[in-house]
Amino acid sequence: MMAFWKNLLQDKKKLAALVAAAALLIGGGSYGYHRYQVQKAARQLTLYGNVDVREVSVAFRESDRIAEEMVEEGDKVTKGQVLARLDTDELKIKKSKLQAQIAAQQSVVDKLHNGTRAEDLEAARAKADEAAAQADQARQDLARVENAFASSNGKSVSKQDRDAARTKVDVTAAQAEAARQEYEKAQAGPRDEDVASGEAQLKALQEDAKHVDYLLSQAELKAPADGVIRSRLLEVGDMASPQKPVFKLSLNGKKWVRVYVSEKDLGRIYEGMKAKIYTDSHPKDPIEGQIGYISSTAEFTPKTVQTTELRTSLLYEVRVYVTDSDNVLRMGMPATVQIDTEQSHD
Repeated sequence: MMAFWKNLLQDKKKLAALVAAAALLIGGGSYGYHRYQVQKAARQLTLYGNVDVREVSVAFRESDRIAEEMVEEGDKVTKGQVLARLDTDELKIKKSKLQAQIAAQQSVVDKLHNGTRAEDLEAARAKADEAAAQADQARQDLARVENAFASSNGKSVSKQDRDAARTKVDVTAAQAEAARQEYEKAQAGPRDEDVASGEAQLKALQEDAKHVDYLLSQAELKAPADGVIRSRLLEVGDMASPQKPVFKLSLNGKKWVRVYVSEKDLGRIYEGMKAKIYTDSHPKDPIEGQIGYISSTAEFTPKTVQTTELRTSLLYEVRVYVTDSDNVLRMGMPATVQIDTEQSHD
């Protein structure tokens, strides 16, 4: 019986020793974990700020009324996607008129290059011969009138008839000379300056047509880059112009979180440092980021500073750039940035 109690007492001492050892281990582990958390908090810098994105105002290059809009606020768009169109009815009418004028002027230039056709040359020669014959006939008629007037002492032919015959000679002579010159021109063909003038007129019309085509191409408003329509500023029927944007587009390319750091923490960070960005909508899914900009000039009381403590301090702007492939971050969204200040330089 004594042996039983002796063994029991020894077992209790062993159990007590084990319990004491376990307690020591637990206490040591708790102390170590607490110390680890303290060290982690000391090396981690937490900053608060807002999401920024690049925006562009998209406007037509020409002025006219908006005929159609294809996107709404919040729509995702890709580079080159048509967002809106202008009314082009007037431009289309102008283009049709220019096309007709170009065809007519092209015909003129072709004739100038081809020279005078054989049938046209023959017609000019015949006209010149006819005019010369009429002038010769007029001179013969005048000779008879002059003889009659002289022989009858003005009794058989009146002075008025003689003057009319003289006038006819002058007129037919001038017509004959003009016809002769036209025939010589037809023989020589078009002058170089006439060809150049015709070609210049044709080129001017063609340039006008190109300009109209350019205006028609500018009647479509296209997205300059991938992004999201943030604002729709004009509606169908409104008068658009280069000075009046139709949409505001938030670009998907580069986003950043704008935060502010106090001077005492400024030496703990550097450009290129990695960071984690947390948002209220995704508190357990941080987005990887990297410090890309640290201002060299302090600002006093920035409007967007989130904490009361920092509002009375001189602060430095810091931009933490992120790659938001899932398009989670939105313009102005509050965000928390955590930075391990003891990370190694890469």
